[in-house]
Amino acid sequence: MSPDEFERLISGVTEHLAGRTLDDALERWLNANWPAGSPTFEALAHACHTGVEEGWLCNREAGGIRYGRIVKPTPRTHDFSVDVVRMEDVAGPHHVHPNGEIDLIMPVSAAATFDGRPAGWCVYGPGSAHRPTVEHGQALVLYLLPQGAIDFTRP
Repeated sequence: MSPDEFERLISGVTEHLAGRTLDDALERWLNANWPAGSPTFEALAHACHTGVEEGWLCNREAGGIRYGRIVKPTPRTHDFSVDVVRMEDVAGPHHVHPNGEIDLIMPVSAAATFDGRPAGWCVYGPGSAHRPTVEHGQALVLYLLPQGAIDFTRP
């Protein structure tokens, strides 16, 4: 797995997301079509774990969170950026999603949750905000941001 191969894998996912409304219906669709344990979920999880092990994913650190934007929004990824974070029992910085956010939650520790959710997909609609939180262990989270839009807020 290389960063280019990772981007090709992601583009196969984002082609199904382009133009869709980021809402609860999309979250249900993602969890029904690509649930934890499905071939697509497992391919993405394997790619993320490989990227972390090889050092080209999550290659920055702040506040106990390893992170990194691996793909900027381009037509190849249907204008989604891709960030991957590794968190363990920590709350990240508060931010707003101007265009929404799609998260793939990949627990490393069996009981780990992201914003109270287990393995699977989570969708935040446009204008939503949160302080991303991993509890009960360690998790990798892949963030898809339409047009790469994210606004970090001051505490």
